[in-house]
Amino acid sequence: MTAAEISRIAGVTRATVSNWRRRHDDFPAPSAGTETSPLYDLPAVQAWLRGRGHTSTAAPTEELRTALRLLGPGSGVAARLFPLVAAVSRRAPEELDELAALPDDQLIDRAEKTAGELPASLPEAEPVRYGPDDAGAVRALLGCVREAGPQATADVLAERELDEGAASGVYQTPKGLALLMARLLPADTSRVLDPACGSGTLLAAAARQGARELFGQDSLPVQGRRTAIRLLLSAPEAETAIRVGDSLRHDAFPDVTVDAVLCNPPFADRDWGHDELAYDPRWAYGLPPRFESELAWVQHALAHLEPGGHAVMLLPPALAFRSSGRRVRAELIRGGALRAVVSLPARAAYPLHIGLQIWVLQRPEPGGTDRTTVLFVDGEGEQREGAPGTAFAGDTADAGTRGGSRARRSGSPSSSTTSVASFDWAGLTDRVLGQWTAFTTAPNTYADEPGVARAVPVVDLLDDVVDVTPARHVRATATDIDPAALARHVHDLHEGLAEQVATLAASSPSGGWQPSGVSAREWRTATVSDLARGGALTVLRAATPGTRGSKGSNAPTVELPVLTARDIAAGNPPSGTAVDIHTDAAQLVAAGDVLVRAVADGGDAAAMTRVADDRDAGALLGQHIHLLRPDPARLDPWFLAGFLGAEDNIASASTGSSLVHVTPGRLRVPLLLLEEQRRYGEAFRRVHELRAAVRRTVDLAADTAAALTTGLTAGALLPPDVPDASNTPDVPDSRSA
Repeated sequence: MTAAEISRIAGVTRATVSNWRRRHDDFPAPSAGTETSPLYDLPAVQAWLRGRGHTSTAAPTEELRTALRLLGPGSGVAARLFPLVAAVSRRAPEELDELAALPDDQLIDRAEKTAGELPASLPEAEPVRYGPDDAGAVRALLGCVREAGPQATADVLAERELDEGAASGVYQTPKGLALLMARLLPADTSRVLDPACGSGTLLAAAARQGARELFGQDSLPVQGRRTAIRLLLSAPEAETAIRVGDSLRHDAFPDVTVDAVLCNPPFADRDWGHDELAYDPRWAYGLPPRFESELAWVQHALAHLEPGGHAVMLLPPALAFRSSGRRVRAELIRGGALRAVVSLPARAAYPLHIGLQIWVLQRPEPGGTDRTTVLFVDGEGEQREGAPGTAFAGDTADAGTRGGSRARRSGSPSSSTTSVASFDWAGLTDRVLGQWTAFTTAPNTYADEPGVARAVPVVDLLDDVVDVTPARHVRATATDIDPAALARHVHDLHEGLAEQVATLAASSPSGGWQPSGVSAREWRTATVSDLARGGALTVLRAATPGTRGSKGSNAPTVELPVLTARDIAAGNPPSGTAVDIHTDAAQLVAAGDVLVRAVADGGDAAAMTRVADDRDAGALLGQHIHLLRPDPARLDPWFLAGFLGAEDNIASASTGSSLVHVTPGRLRVPLLLLEEQRRYGEAFRRVHELRAAVRRTVDLAADTAAALTTGLTAGALLPPDVPDASNTPDVPDSRSA
């Protein structure tokens, strides 16, 4: 291990490690490496640290990574440790501690016997043998299982094995996306296959929705083992069969048909077996082109379905329009196999720069009802600026309610700051499932929703291109606009805009703002860390995904709204859900708390701070937010929020350029008497109200402009003050031409 790794394990700086090397003669000598980059023996270093009372502060996953790396490439220990993870996953913490405390020889012997308890639970399982050099890795694994959990341990092993095998393009399906795909299946789905199961996220999501027979296959043995462990932990009651091999060339389940297929297949695989599989009976809709491997996976999935069964697949957007796949797409549509295409926003899943698509397919039933339409859902539309999202078909009171909320125009983070972890899966899921449920419940009477979804007749899709890209088919405006309803709506918008402009003017009084003197005021300041040490405030932060809550936590178990960083930036009430965070470490927001966004992009001009009010009180604190709870007898909340949110203050307490990470302890606050703080606090509160009024005015103005443009271009509105024809200049009449 390197000196940097020693510093992480001991919780000290690298300079401290260098001092230990110089000052302590008994510090372990380098066992490998070079004079400038020495490497040390892990057990020797750990023994030396224990002898001086230094306990490891590294995360258990990091300790396991270090132990695996020290065994060197090609050791194969990661693959051999998978059965041990499965075997000890149900052991009590005391048993794990007892096992880890054994001497090396006894530890290896017990580990082999324990791993042998489940030889058939993993694909390609063989009798496990561990050597004396493996003791450190076994001990680190037991600690990782105890502290981080067996699934996190299996992920570290898989990560190591994938690195050693130089595997590329292996991405885990985000849990939110896996759950969305599983929820697109019928509620009574019992038997599910994933022919490219990867880490098993999709099969685990299917089990969560009630599936009880799970079949999986993957070409990488490590992924097969990973899936088996995931299902052992998350779906112990389910019957599972996980196999290793190339599903297209060597199908492990040739005679198995299932209720549903969930799959995130490999993309752009040119070596999928085009020539050797040219006459395969699975190609019922046409031979997949050589460079369209995804269409081979689509037909492989359909071949494994019972009549009427569904397949939900994650596919690249180019598959929807590439000319090489036109004939197969046409046959899928003509045969009634393609039921829906859903476009996802970019950064919803890997690769992050591509907006992937979900295809929902269904195997036709002999003698079944002809399917005359295909549903298209534009999941990207929610991310676009200024999407109209308004339907004026009669009464407008219910317009736009079925597909979820529309995009916020101001304060929403740019795509560069959006991550898979913080993606709004709940909003996207509601948007998609609402449309799919309405379509499948009554496909013949399904009503399109402008800007969100549309059911397109099959005959309209079978043109020269056969392009099934949702954005091409989802209309931005309704086709049955009621002119009278639209006119009333525009009138209401104009009145609301006039009232809001008046409110904006009242929120920005010009008087009362006096110069502080010949030069700007100067004052003594203290950092937030100083104030926290003095008891003037408390700094809290929500748990991030993957962290474990403390034992005995009294976190709430009910569903509560979650205040997100996006809500602070946009000035909205709490809009997240409790599933977005780990409730074991959840923190409730109280009125008067000062909220500071922890991350922003370099050019972010949205609000970085705000004071929680009654609408925020009782919400759970979301990710990427620092919560400062001031003592009201010593600090005014609005005073604190105003100075903390100053651009220069944020800049001096941040790291990064494109993405700015705020360190709250480094923010500075002037030291003023409470009475003067309140004076400043009232001024900052008025500034906050001004910002909110501006935002509401901008939103209303944009809504009014969108409604007017829609009405004029759709022929539902006439321009005002149409001049009398007798007073207009003589111009040629086009009708006489």
